[in-house]
Amino acid sequence: MKLAFIGLGAIGKPMSERLIENGYHLNLYQRTKPNKDDKRKYFVNPREAITGCDGLLICVTDDNAVESVLFGDNGVAETLKPNSFVIDFSTISPNKSIFIHKELSKKNILYVDCPVSGGTEGAHKGSLSLFIGACKKECLSFKHIFEVLGKSINYFNGVGKGQQVKALNQILVAGTYAAVAEAMELGKLLELPMDEVVAALKVGAANSWPLENRSKAMLIDKHPLGFKLELHHKDLSIAIDLAKSINIDLPIASRVKEIEQRLMHDGLGELDISVLHRYISGVKKR
Repeated sequence: MKLAFIGLGAIGKPMSERLIENGYHLNLYQRTKPNKDDKRKYFVNPREAITGCDGLLICVTDDNAVESVLFGDNGVAETLKPNSFVIDFSTISPNKSIFIHKELSKKNILYVDCPVSGGTEGAHKGSLSLFIGACKKECLSFKHIFEVLGKSINYFNGVGKGQQVKALNQILVAGTYAAVAEAMELGKLLELPMDEVVAALKVGAANSWPLENRSKAMLIDKHPLGFKLELHHKDLSIAIDLAKSINIDLPIASRVKEIEQRLMHDGLGELDISVLHRYISGVKKR
């Protein structure tokens, strides 16, 4: 199976590397110039990258980026072969996924929304959670791709459903990261032995992925990149808009979004989401 991969950022690049390591032939394209130490072959044009491929994998930032890849001035939709498929690992709005699915189905091309969770760690380890907006039967011919990339492979029968589940995921991420940030700061101010405190909390009801993996970063104010704050902010906007469409308020997610906006204003948008701690602690510098 010959594939093209477009969108080789912090998560897309390690995903592509895992596929290559597992025997897939990938045509690679990214907008920015590759690192000179990267010996893999990159195509200078996305249409050239997709020519002759059985499938396209996309992992870009937002609705506009996905639409540009497929239907923009240099979009690849017209180059895709009939009976090929597109797996979109990007996090975008459910309505945009539905629109793309309808447009590509006119060309007899299967579009599957498959946003992921697990950050750069999960992308490197092949332990991502995949939220697939299709039934398992539709994906049989390329299900091994999911098995290479994900530890938790979840099918939700219906285009856009994967994006809806990802919206729920990001609401939960917002609340847990903010709660861990508050707890870490309060513990420090109380002069508690925080290494021992975190170890104790990890075996109780308060445990969470951010507590397991980001509490240390918050305590020492060092933030290894797992998932950019600005991307989570974009994802929360999708979740809040989705809630508004059915007349539901999300007060906690909305408050975290406001905090993220302030941190982005301070130039922290490209740091890991654990930088939420800096708002809680009052630290506003890099």
